[in-house]
Amino acid sequence: MMGKITFYEERNFQGRSYECMSDCADMSSHMSRSQSCRVESGCFMVYERNNYMGNQYFMRRGEYRDMNRMMSMGMMFDNIRSCRMIPYHRGQFRMKIYERENFGGQSNEMMDDCDNIQDRYRMSDCQSCNVMDGHWLMYEQPHYKGRMMYMRPGEYRSFRDMGMSGQRFMSMRRIMDSM
Repeated sequence: MMGKITFYEERNFQGRSYECMSDCADMSSHMSRSQSCRVESGCFMVYERNNYMGNQYFMRRGEYRDMNRMMSMGMMFDNIRSCRMIPYHRGQFRMKIYERENFGGQSNEMMDDCDNIQDRYRMSDCQSCNVMDGHWLMYEQPHYKGRMMYMRPGEYRSFRDMGMSGQRFMSMRRIMDSM
C-alpha cells in the first residue's frame, strides 16, 4: 500500500503544492513552507526540520487545514520541513525497552500498546530500545501525550545521541492501519 500526502504553502490547501509518495528529507527545494496538508492514503511522520530532525508529528489519512491549529492537538511546530512515509506492517509487533542507555538497567519486551510504563512495568524511564517487529510511536508522557518519536525496526542505544536529550518516553503505541 502506497502513501500519498500533499503539502500546501498556505492554510486551507491554498498556494503552491507539493505531492509526496515517499520520504522527503528537505522540502525547501519544493516549497518555502507548508501551512496545510492532505493525507490521501497511508501514514506519515512530519518533522519541523530538514533531514527528519526536531519535533515530529504522526499524520494519518485526513485533512489538516491549518498547522497553527494542529498545535492544540499536540503538534509542537507550525511548519513542516521533512516527512517520512511509514510502511504498512502486517504481522506481530515486538519491542524491548530499557531503563538506561546502551540496553542497560531493567528491560521489558512489549507486543502491544502501553499507556504508562511506570504503572505497567514499574520503570521510571526508557532511554534505549530494540524494535524487532513493526513500527512504533513513543511519547514523552503517559497516555500518548506530549512530544513523540517514530521508531522503525532497529537498535536505538541512546535517545540522547539521537538529539532527544532530556526527553523521556513514558508511553508507546504500535502504528497500525486502524489507528
